[in-house]
Amino acid sequence: MVTPSSSTPPHAAASGQHGHGKASLAGLVVGAIGVVFGDIGTSPLYTLKEAFSPHFGLTANHDTVLGILSMVFWALMVTVTAKYVTIIMRADNDGEGGIMALMALAQRTLKKGSRAAYYVGILGIFGASLFFGDGVITPAISVLSAIEGLEVVAPSLHQWIVPLTVLVLLCLFATQRHGTEKVGKVFGPITIVWFASLAAIGVLNLFHAPEVLKAFNPWWAARFFLEHHFHGIFILGAVVLAVTGGEALYADMGHFGARPIRLAWYFFVLPALMLNYLGQGALVLQDPLAIRNPFYIGVPDWARWPMILLATAATVIASQAVITGAFSVARQAMQLGYIPRMRIKHTSSDTIGQIYVPGINWTLAVLVVSLVLAFRTSTALATAYGISVSLTMLIDTLLLAMVAYALWPRWRRWVLPLCLVFAVVEAAFVIANGAKIPDGGWFPLVLGMLLFTMLRTWRRGRELLNAEVRKEGIQLDTFLPGLMLAPPVRVPGTAVFLTASPDVVPHALLHNLKHNKVLHERNVFLTVETLDVPYAPKERRMRIEPIAGPDFHRVIVRYGFMETPDVPVALMRSCDQCDLTFNPMDTTYFVSRESIVAGHRRGMPTWRDKLFAFMHRNAAPATAFFRIPGNRLVELGAQVEI
Repeated sequence: MVTPSSSTPPHAAASGQHGHGKASLAGLVVGAIGVVFGDIGTSPLYTLKEAFSPHFGLTANHDTVLGILSMVFWALMVTVTAKYVTIIMRADNDGEGGIMALMALAQRTLKKGSRAAYYVGILGIFGASLFFGDGVITPAISVLSAIEGLEVVAPSLHQWIVPLTVLVLLCLFATQRHGTEKVGKVFGPITIVWFASLAAIGVLNLFHAPEVLKAFNPWWAARFFLEHHFHGIFILGAVVLAVTGGEALYADMGHFGARPIRLAWYFFVLPALMLNYLGQGALVLQDPLAIRNPFYIGVPDWARWPMILLATAATVIASQAVITGAFSVARQAMQLGYIPRMRIKHTSSDTIGQIYVPGINWTLAVLVVSLVLAFRTSTALATAYGISVSLTMLIDTLLLAMVAYALWPRWRRWVLPLCLVFAVVEAAFVIANGAKIPDGGWFPLVLGMLLFTMLRTWRRGRELLNAEVRKEGIQLDTFLPGLMLAPPVRVPGTAVFLTASPDVVPHALLHNLKHNKVLHERNVFLTVETLDVPYAPKERRMRIEPIAGPDFHRVIVRYGFMETPDVPVALMRSCDQCDLTFNPMDTTYFVSRESIVAGHRRGMPTWRDKLFAFMHRNAAPATAFFRIPGNRLVELGAQVEI
């Protein structure tokens, strides 16, 4: 069992094996700043403005401003610094992060097939669904809030805000095919300038009211709640905007490693963010009318146009962080069997974790642009933002507590009490954002539930399909000896039959015998399995065993959930383990392509059977996913009722 490292940063273990070894630490830090911190780094554009929106009914007086600044600071320290950056990044699944990796790690602590493992899977999938819901809102609200700076410098340009936002977003999604590595190299320096500008503007405005430095004292946050009683909790619906992006830090850990992300956060990103928040608070204390847009009003007149351009670039980068995380989570979900196979494009020859998933990219693009056209302002979008990310953070905490209890015996005495603190804070965020459900918070919840239904339907449908194939199938070990008593015509070459059940005769073999009445001189029954670790260790990669004589072999190839299977390469490498020989031009691959028929009163409700059948028809063919050449492929259909 691979356990999370307690002393070695995750990226160190991944170096060399997973692709970070060729990159310098400084380069990884710059790349991480460019890709990972974009989301949380653009929160100053709208967080304080939304805290004083009419929705909350607050007055921008001395005590209220200090109270909100204190809540922002301690939310960043507790939720992002303590939980995500310091603790949860140690719960790396062989160097990979994100809620799917954490779920797989938690499930490894439980008995396979147990009810507890089932519920952990439900929890992880629900969290992943909510993560996608958050990923749709982040690009929309970030880019909108940046371009809304036009209203400050030129109110007459108001009508161009939405069209310009849509144009910027379409350009962003169109560039994803070039890959995270290239995007990070371009965005890294821009983001460094962005954070440096945040810090500089914050310091400049701090001179208006230096007493905002008192906000580091948690008493001001406590005093806010004492003065506003129970209703004060609802302000957390705005404070949570300051910590959005914490989950993205963890999800993107596999791209850059934990140490570069930690260094960038501790010594650069966190100080820049807090200086800017404090500067905005000082400006509002001096001029309460500045609360209508404290970020841009705090920028000197001569720098506002350059700042709008820089903010737009920074919000594009903010969207990049979530999109990159979505790609990682999607591949993990694919390999773990929760979503249909999709085409994956590797975008880096050095770093295996950097990928592009066209299906996810353009689905996000359609949803994000639709959100912008529907809500039209960042203030309206803020009412939809927060509930999904709060629930995802809470689920992360529950899974972290399970991992800490089972795998960290030395640390659990202090990690588990901290998990309780995290859970209380995040539960408060969930309650606060729950009040926004009627005003737009319903959107990410509905989207998350739709995705959750699809993911669970796909997982359950695959289980029913495999069970049906096994039930109606013939045992391979008994079929082959009987077949060889009266063998059909033998033809030269090697036949590889892909099958999900290594002990059952593949439908492709039965159809080949029935219709073509021939049998190849060498036959391989190949099953591809996915392990609950990101990368399969060499000793577990492949198992080969002869069955019913030297002409038949059962081969099981295993991959980790962060790997993309390549069956021809795996078979070529198997030549070193036995006397099998694979000549690519002499090998034919046979695959059964099942046609799903919805049955009545069987495994799932009929509507879910039909949904699974639709998803199955539109999934990328297994042959493409396994990189099997089309000119060496024979597909044979089979109808299965579930």
